[in-house]
Amino acid sequence: MPVSAMFPTVSPQSGMYESFYLRAVSPTQPLGVWIRCTVKKRSGQPPHGSVWCTVFDAASGAPYMHKTTTEELSVPADGWIAVGETRMGPGVAEGACGEASWSLRFESREQELRHLPFGFLYRAPLPRTKLTSPAPLASFSGVLQLGDRRIDLDGWHGMIGHNWGAEHAERWIWLHGLDFEEAPGAWLDLAIGRIAVGGRQSPWVANGAICMEGKRMRLGGLLARGLRVAERADRCSLWVPGRGGTSLEAHVQTPAGSAAGWRYADHDGGEHDVVNCSIATLRVVLRRKGQASQSLLSSHGAAYELGMREHDHGIAVAPFGDD
Repeated sequence: MPVSAMFPTVSPQSGMYESFYLRAVSPTQPLGVWIRCTVKKRSGQPPHGSVWCTVFDAASGAPYMHKTTTEELSVPADGWIAVGETRMGPGVAEGACGEASWSLRFESREQELRHLPFGFLYRAPLPRTKLTSPAPLASFSGVLQLGDRRIDLDGWHGMIGHNWGAEHAERWIWLHGLDFEEAPGAWLDLAIGRIAVGGRQSPWVANGAICMEGKRMRLGGLLARGLRVAERADRCSLWVPGRGGTSLEAHVQTPAGSAAGWRYADHDGGEHDVVNCSIATLRVVLRRKGQASQSLLSSHGAAYELGMREHDHGIAVAPFGDD
């Protein structure tokens, strides 16, 4: 499935959202960036685009956060999406948002991760949220300028993500991990969601993979049994079954005061509070049939995101609307 923007193919009477995003983190300190180019389209209305920029720095406390919105939205001939002067495409991300501007290059030897286990699910009406990681592990170079501060991203690792759909999940978790001390080339990319059914939330469903020594192991799935989730805005613990007797235990913790709070609007008028920290600590225990368990630690190389309806989570939400 080639990586391409979906919003140009949506019927004028349909509503949808779409997001291309990247995260990158310093290998030596809890300093990271999270940049998104998004599309919002309400039923019967033209789409508009937004650029979101978050810079995380545990030494400075609260992250830098800014968002701009415009009707200047297009698909460049050589890229995925352009929102105003900001663009993302194969190997490149350039743009500006508030006091931040960036010119980044990235490369990846990893093939795209499609979280949903079957190709037809990306064409079917359900699930109403689709997601992939065009580059689940990427190497970055370039510069992000934040006011007078220059941040050099050469040698940073991260990922490129893409999601779209008719609506957000009722509640979701996204967990991405890299730069593990015991396995520097390993990565974890996991999406977990609940949907609203008859006024209630469905059980959690997980989809994703962990990659060790170049081997991908699928995690979760609609029929997987034994998934357990204990989530809060600042931490989360997961027990995720996988294929062939594989299972994953994960514990993620965000540095105090470092998480970003955003508000995501649904095209039907609802909204979610979304808390993201892209410099989180992640401890993983991987169990495989017939092998000794492996414990992995990433001191600040994890991204943890929680999307929720409640507003009493204790994380300050940025003062930018999402109409």
